Amino acid sequence: MNISIGNDHAGPEYKQAITSFLKNLGHQVKNYGTDDAHSVDYPDFIHPVAKDVEEKKAELGIIICGSGNGAAMTANKYQNIRAALCWNKELVALSRQHNDANILSLPARFISIPQAISMVEVFINTAFEGGRHQSRIDKIPCS
Repeated sequence: MNISIGNDHAGPEYKQAITSFLKNLGHQVKNYGTDDAHSVDYPDFIHPVAKDVEEKKAELGIIICGSGNGAAMTANKYQNIRAALCWNKELVALSRQHNDANILSLPARFISIPQAISMVEVFINTAFEGGRHQSRIDKIPCS
């Protein structure tokens, strides 16, 4: 699977651990994130991930910032993106099963790296249930 990942200065260690985890599983990972803790503007690293997913260059995206909010807000500006801000595995599963989330937004300042990796594992392994949820998904875009 092709997965794009992006992060601001709150997430370099998370990105590194997640990228290593994904590559060990055989996934291709495109890295748009910063690699150090110097302050940067998160949209610069989130837009490329959202574009990859929207243009189907990546099947899924993972974005990381301090709270996860700014990253999710940025990604969700794209018409076909459903970025889910999650802080536990149960929310991740529901975001995939019910909302067909295609980007996972992680709050680096509120979860540990092991938690993040377990959440990513759920994200990549959980399928959309379709059915009654599809009509709701179809109503999300504004146009």
